[in-house]
Amino acid sequence: MPGESLWADLEPLLERVNKPIQYVGGELNSTVKDWHVGGYGPTGEELTTRWALMYPDAYEVGVPNQGVMILYEVLNEREDALAERTYAVWPDMEAQLRSAGLPQFTVDGHRAVRDFDLFGLSFSTELGYTNMLNALDLAGMPLYAADRGLEDPIVIAGGHAAFNPEPIAAFIDAAIVGDGEQAVLTVTDIVGEWKAAGRPGGRREVLLRLARTGGVYVPAFYDVSYLPDGRIKRVAPSSHAAGVPWRVAKHTVMDLDAWPYPKQPLVPVAESVHERMSVEIFRGCTRGCRFCQAGMITRPVRERSITGIGEMVERGLAATGFEEVGLLSLSSADHSEIADLTKGLADRYEGTQTGLSLPSTRVDAFNIDLANELTRNGRRSGLTFAPEGGSERIRKVINKMVSEEDLISTVAAAYGAGWRQVKLYFMCGLPTETDEDVLQIAELAKKVIETGRQVSGRRDIRCTVSIGGFVPKPHTPFQWAAQLGAEETDARLAKLREALRSDRRYGSSIGFRYHDGQPGVVEGLLSRGDRRVGKVIEAVWRDGGRFDGWSEHFSYERWMRAAETALADEPVDVAWFTTREREQNEVLPWDHLDSGLDKDWLWEDWQDALDETEVDDCRWTPCFDCGVCPQMGTEIEIGPTGKTLLPLTVLGSGRQELLEHQH
Repeated sequence: MPGESLWADLEPLLERVNKPIQYVGGELNSTVKDWHVGGYGPTGEELTTRWALMYPDAYEVGVPNQGVMILYEVLNEREDALAERTYAVWPDMEAQLRSAGLPQFTVDGHRAVRDFDLFGLSFSTELGYTNMLNALDLAGMPLYAADRGLEDPIVIAGGHAAFNPEPIAAFIDAAIVGDGEQAVLTVTDIVGEWKAAGRPGGRREVLLRLARTGGVYVPAFYDVSYLPDGRIKRVAPSSHAAGVPWRVAKHTVMDLDAWPYPKQPLVPVAESVHERMSVEIFRGCTRGCRFCQAGMITRPVRERSITGIGEMVERGLAATGFEEVGLLSLSSADHSEIADLTKGLADRYEGTQTGLSLPSTRVDAFNIDLANELTRNGRRSGLTFAPEGGSERIRKVINKMVSEEDLISTVAAAYGAGWRQVKLYFMCGLPTETDEDVLQIAELAKKVIETGRQVSGRRDIRCTVSIGGFVPKPHTPFQWAAQLGAEETDARLAKLREALRSDRRYGSSIGFRYHDGQPGVVEGLLSRGDRRVGKVIEAVWRDGGRFDGWSEHFSYERWMRAAETALADEPVDVAWFTTREREQNEVLPWDHLDSGLDKDWLWEDWQDALDETEVDDCRWTPCFDCGVCPQMGTEIEIGPTGKTLLPLTVLGSGRQELLEHQH
């Protein structure tokens, strides 16, 4: 029977695999609802809409993901819907499932994914695509959307990678771009009404209803034609799909205080990559870093109020028992009330072992008062800053308006206040970059160490330099840029490593971490690819490709071999998708997906980058006409609110709530 638990068959397999705990479920605050929670209509029709939500990576990476956690809770609050979670199974578990003839399952009710109405996947990186194909195959579903029948779930992609879903267009039924909270409720309504009416018109009809909202992209209803040289000629709605829009708009949730999710954060039963309770303090960023897709596609800035954040922190701590609170956003120190917020929270939880943390902090937004509040109740760990570019020139190109003087004065303050460890994050392969720009990273790191020694009077000062390869992304000013090849990236990093090690005065004090250039090339192929890249993804998966975001599972040779074969009859290859610079008038694979950003504005910003011209943050300056606010009907929402946090704590009024929750 659909919806029945597979646990009796799964349990014997657990003793044969590593980390069996990740498949067990039962986390604090998880939900298992009755399969028929919505009941039946007067003529016996089903009134429950069921979602299987997947973060296509291992449990330890996927379970703390805020996006999936929020949608899981939003959907399960509805009386006529249920949502369960599934994650990518490790190769040992995959082998056991295939041997036993068991399908991809959810960790909540251990139900077969194929029994659900909708299969939603959240992609924060394109390197999860092979895991999606593996999950579809394990679930017993056809890989291709065109081959699925009425009994197969509707496969919907979301997350940042969904802003160019073309490489996986053949495998998904639909994609949602932008914020998911309201979008999944709209989809639930449409699918629920279609089911209650007896599923008229079959699968095609419900997909048409979704596409006609203007906020759900159904690739099957769009035709792509190509020019002889391989470029796209046109993407247009199919003639047989009346009412489907030419462009699909992103979703933007306004008034985040009205969406205080997750209210009951999940507490993993196994170790995960983030052992903390997280609260998103604002969404969006207008700093205008030209490499940053997340900042561009999540505009405009929408802050939660200081009181709204305080309530979420209080409720989350009471519901979870975590001892660390992560204040998340793309640039958390930019919250208009960050000083009052951190002081208020530190005051509130003084003496409770509750620590606060910010993700990577902008150099020009950091100050010692802020840092001291963050560490008042917790441990003093290292500080992370992201200058991104080694030289002043390259930072102007990428619009990362941080001077060397800013960085040195900031780390001097940190070392002087007692910190011993600073981590600096940079990128290699940025547009117009030269060897000299990258070698400046070494000089900067040496100055950081020297400054630390001087202000602290100590020799045990450490600095870790972490380098990531730059990958041009859709909907950014660098979407036209040529990507640096893998060999050139590796050669540049080798010179940097030598520069860091050659000076004995500093070499032992500077740690160096970097990714080689090969995974970046594959990510570049997938992030700016079009529908023709789907054949490459399938070939890699059939050749055993899984967990491509994990270095121990990633095979560059496999990807290049698959691409050579899959694209043999096409006028394009890997280099065409990655290291080729695009022209202004080229139709890009994602042009029909509307992020709100005006393409002409993005091009002008690309030209400004080439001219090394910086652009201010529109939060504090007049509008630069990027297009988002008028086009999306949105606006920047920031404080200050002038409100203060109440001294409410889980040791006081929250204690009873915590005790009730535990019993």
